[in-house]
Amino acid sequence: MKKKLPIIICLIISISLLGYSGIKIFSWVKDNQKSEQIMEDLEQKVVFTQEEPSNVTVTQDESEIKEDDPYWDFINTNLVDVDLSELKKTNPQTVGWVSLKGTNINYPFVQTTDNSYYLTHDFYQQYNGGGWVFLDYRNNVNLTDKNSIIYAHGRANSTMFGSLKNILTQSWVNDQRNFIVQVSTEEKNTLWQVFSVYRIPNTNDYLTTQFQSDEEFNNFAQMLINRSNFDFKTTVKASDKILTLSTCYNNDEKVVLHAKLIKTN
Repeated sequence: MKKKLPIIICLIISISLLGYSGIKIFSWVKDNQKSEQIMEDLEQKVVFTQEEPSNVTVTQDESEIKEDDPYWDFINTNLVDVDLSELKKTNPQTVGWVSLKGTNINYPFVQTTDNSYYLTHDFYQQYNGGGWVFLDYRNNVNLTDKNSIIYAHGRANSTMFGSLKNILTQSWVNDQRNFIVQVSTEEKNTLWQVFSVYRIPNTNDYLTTQFQSDEEFNNFAQMLINRSNFDFKTTVKASDKILTLSTCYNNDEKVVLHAKLIKTN
C-alpha cells in the first residue's frame, strides 16, 4: 500500500488540476458567449451616421505637414456619429464608441471611478471575466486631455481588444486604410491618425495623461514614435492630442496603439 501511495497522490493531484482547468475553460467560454451576446444586443440599440457634419474642424496646421505624410489620405475620412442615448439608458457610465479599422474593435466604451471595475464586469455591470472596454478614470469623457487612454482585455477569441494584436502584423500595416481610429462621444466626434504601434514588457510609462510643459509632452511623443514597430511617417507636435489603445498581449507584455487627433466637430 505504501508503494502505491505516491501514485494515488499523483492521480488525485492530476484529477484536481484537470477539474480546475475544465472549470476555467468553461468559465472562459461562458464569458465570451456573454460578451458576444451583449454586443449583438447593443448593436440593435445604436444608430450610426457616416454623413459629414457641417461644423468640422481640422486640428492640424496643414502647411507644416509633409507631402508623404499619410494624413492627406485620411483627412477626408468621414467622422462617425453614434447616438449613445439608448446605451446610456442601459448603462449610464457609457461615454463613447470606438472603432479601429483592420480589427474587430467596434465597441461602446464606459468610464467609472477606477481602472479595475471593468476588468471584471461587462457592459451590463454584471461579473464577467472578459470585462469591457473602458476609458481611463483620469480622462475627460470628451477626450480633451493630452493623452486619452482606452483599455480592454485582449481576449483570445478576438473580442474586446483581442484583435488589437493585428496591428503588429505586416498585413495590417500594408493597408493604409487601417491607420485611423474613429471615436464618437456625446458632445463630439473625432478622427485620429495612428503614429505608433508596438508590443512591450509591462510598463506604465505610456499612461501619462497630463504634462507640465510642451517639452515634456514632446519628449513623451518622441518616445512613443521611437518605440513603434513601424514608421508611419507622422510627426506629433506640442499642440497635438493623443489617443492610446492598450491591452495585454500575455501576462508579461502589452500591445499598444497611439494616434493623434486630426479632425473633430
